[in-house]
Amino acid sequence: MRLGFAVKVLGQPDLKSHDTRRWQNEPHLSVSLAYVRDIFGYLDRAGIRMYRLSSDLAPYLTHPDLPQFHHQIEECTAELALVGQMAREADLRLSFHPSQYVVLNAAEEAIAARSATQITALAQMLEVMGLGAEAVVVIHLGGVYGDKKSALKRFVTHYERLPEVARRRLALENDDASYSIGDLHHIHQQTGLRLIFDYLHFLNHNPEGLSLTEALALALDTWPADVTPKVHFSSPSTAMRTVEHTDPRTGGRRLVLRPPRPTQHADFIDPFAFITFLRQGQGLRDFDVMLEAKAKDLALLRLRDEVRRFAPELPLEEGR
Repeated sequence: MRLGFAVKVLGQPDLKSHDTRRWQNEPHLSVSLAYVRDIFGYLDRAGIRMYRLSSDLAPYLTHPDLPQFHHQIEECTAELALVGQMAREADLRLSFHPSQYVVLNAAEEAIAARSATQITALAQMLEVMGLGAEAVVVIHLGGVYGDKKSALKRFVTHYERLPEVARRRLALENDDASYSIGDLHHIHQQTGLRLIFDYLHFLNHNPEGLSLTEALALALDTWPADVTPKVHFSSPSTAMRTVEHTDPRTGGRRLVLRPPRPTQHADFIDPFAFITFLRQGQGLRDFDVMLEAKAKDLALLRLRDEVRRFAPELPLEEGR
């Protein structure tokens, strides 16, 4: 079982995940890929074999008003191929997870079209890297727009319009309020899309009343037999929040304490919840786990040590 983390490296703060310069400074995918190669060195030293690339790897790649950035993939075929070769040699599993603004089932056609363009671009990068079918672009199903049945149907329609490379690389993740594993499984039955089980989202939104093992099995079984599924795992934050409150009568502002939200990610992973999760998944298909924690790689390294301490029989990657 591989453990992964998303985008930003905290264990070596000088490492950058992508070129963050504004468009006026001509950022480029080639710069981001140089940063990624440095990150790969860190991952190798840490024994980490799963990583989520920044969805902004190619800056402004699909921006409708900045056509000068639209050909970065073609301009970087050699660099992309090299990064893909490095990942394959390191047995490093890569993925993308675009932002919440990528909404394929959007009611507004222009938003859906822009989302399709971004999904396709990310899929093309994975393709040019020469990565296997385990490298996916993960999205949420989208909005409800007051009519869930129509929203589900619209997703399928927009999905079927995607280019083949995008359909082949796409995977669908349950969310914490609108679309459950059960909803997604109906989409899988219509499209064949692979599903990503998200543990914290499942805890927040499980209208079917499925057991964790049942829901996990539903998602895992949507993956081809020769491709290892992946899931997302995070712990809910338990920290007090400080928020700014505006008095409606006086307009005065002050800081007030609020309890945590059950949908928010914690800095680290609760090792006992994670161990329980893995034990509930025993007997199902093997899978990899993308950790979504604010402490990023530091959370992964700590969790790996804690699992080895408290549950050494569980099959984690070796690490270093």
